[in-house]
Amino acid sequence: MYSLTDKKPFFVLAPMDDVTDTVFRQVIAGTAKPDLYFTEFVNVDRMQSPGREKVIPKLKYSDKETPIVAQLWGKTPENYYKTAKDIVAMGFDGVDINMGCPAKPITQNGCCAALINNRELAGQIIEAVRDAVGPDFPVSVKTRLGYNQVDLTWIEFLLKYKLNMLTIHGRTKAEMSKVPARWDLIGEVASLRDRISPETLIVGNGDVMSFEQGEQMSKQYGVDGIMIGRGVFHDPYVFSLHSPWGDMTKQQKIDLYTSHVKLFAKTWNNGERALHTLNKFCKVYIEGFPGAKDLREKLMGAETSDQLLEMLDEASEN
Repeated sequence: MYSLTDKKPFFVLAPMDDVTDTVFRQVIAGTAKPDLYFTEFVNVDRMQSPGREKVIPKLKYSDKETPIVAQLWGKTPENYYKTAKDIVAMGFDGVDINMGCPAKPITQNGCCAALINNRELAGQIIEAVRDAVGPDFPVSVKTRLGYNQVDLTWIEFLLKYKLNMLTIHGRTKAEMSKVPARWDLIGEVASLRDRISPETLIVGNGDVMSFEQGEQMSKQYGVDGIMIGRGVFHDPYVFSLHSPWGDMTKQQKIDLYTSHVKLFAKTWNNGERALHTLNKFCKVYIEGFPGAKDLREKLMGAETSDQLLEMLDEASEN
């Protein structure tokens, strides 16, 4: 799957909505490239509606961001079927079904982590995607350890579908990100895989903040891959064994953010993305040097990408 089966562990950039767009993925490809990329969350029901054109930008990618998996969410099997067909036609390397997002507005609508409690629908969704893409196209699921409490029968249920890959976030839906990820239970998932579906790749997710830590977790808990999400906010070079981030100068960090802003302006030149979405990235790059907090506050007040670039240029001169 994804030509990753000979590499252990392989490293995956997590899907994060309004974060892992093509721009940020290209930035990460230029700092320290992961082995596999995920898109943002793409809603299948909107994809098959008049709102399709607003969703399509989430599926934009370049040849720098490969192999790449499209992550889908929603609640209608027919729309999963149609969207999975689209994903194959767009040249993606795989399709992932989001059965783990714990956001209340989403789960209240019966989607993502709510599928843990609706296994009939979860199975119908997996089957719809499989029917759409055929037997040779990789299908995976990203989920959690349970809904209100740990429930490994959910994991057993998923493994019986012989998925190509299963990513486990080491918390329940109810725990959100309020407790440490339970890697011991992720290890139990790997053991269940060995018994139920030996060909399924298991990816662990939760609290991994460095490449070295990921390697250690893989070895200790028997997972094939490591998915990193929030860790990339603390270090854009997190997929590098020897990250230079801690030693980088103020100017180097400003230069990296400047390149991000320029690519953002070039990629979304028709206003597909609001400028304020760059604010979360400002917190990534503009840190770790004297005056960083004041500079961040100033940069976040920019109203256009040109204004933001002018501010960054001024900061470079001081």
